[in-house]
Amino acid sequence: MTYVVNENCIKCKLTDCVEVCPVDCFYEGENMLVINPDECIDCGVCEPECPINAIEPDTNHQLKLNQKENAEDLKIQKQKKLYNSLLQSKNL
Repeated sequence: MTYVVNENCIKCKLTDCVEVCPVDCFYEGENMLVINPDECIDCGVCEPECPINAIEPDTNHQLKLNQKENAEDLKIQKQKKLYNSLLQSKNL
């Protein structure tokens, strides 16, 4: 499990988390910091150092992402059902 930087970091100028990272896995993105998951050793020392709670375990991030994608998939499936039923009614 690595750590990820969430949207709270957008346009944040604080670098407390970077200073404590023992492997320097933080990089500056376009408007926020990012953590390279291949370099992160999962030590977690950065998480409590972030004063804006922008660092979290990737499991939380993945859970949120999966929930969002599942909601989108459900919406698409409902639209497909409606489309197929409309097609069937037109073909009758």
